[in-house]
Amino acid sequence: MPIQYCEHVQLTRFTDLALRLVMRLAVIDTAAAAHTPTTRLVAEQIEVPYTHAAKAVARLRALGVVETRRGRGGGLNITEFGRHVSIGWLTRQLEGEHEVIECEGARPCPLRHGCRLRTALARAKEAFFAELDPLTLADLTTAPSRAILISMTPRSAR
Repeated sequence: MPIQYCEHVQLTRFTDLALRLVMRLAVIDTAAAAHTPTTRLVAEQIEVPYTHAAKAVARLRALGVVETRRGRGGGLNITEFGRHVSIGWLTRQLEGEHEVIECEGARPCPLRHGCRLRTALARAKEAFFAELDPLTLADLTTAPSRAILISMTPRSAR
């Protein structure tokens, strides 16, 4: 009988921020908006520091999820690819390839060569991502989330 583990999986703050950022962008109707949202505006709306949002935007741009334009009339938009990309794929890209537990660091675990926990946690991590694979931004931005995302205003404007 296989050993089953229930592991609390926690995303990095960077991934959380990037996902919230693309969700907010996904509900902005750029055709109806007076102007394309900027990184600074979206950072204020999702209540994160601008510097953190700028790093997330750079990564999302490199992944092809967001396009950016500088200067007057510039701003952020979700790409067509970004609208249809798997949230599981995006989360994997944002999280990177690190393991759930560190076995090899400065003080390696003495069980590292025969540990079943490491393998079980790797499978649990993949199962977590697999649950996100069928989801897209459209799935994450329907009611009731959509109304909340649309109504977001910067704290300074409240």
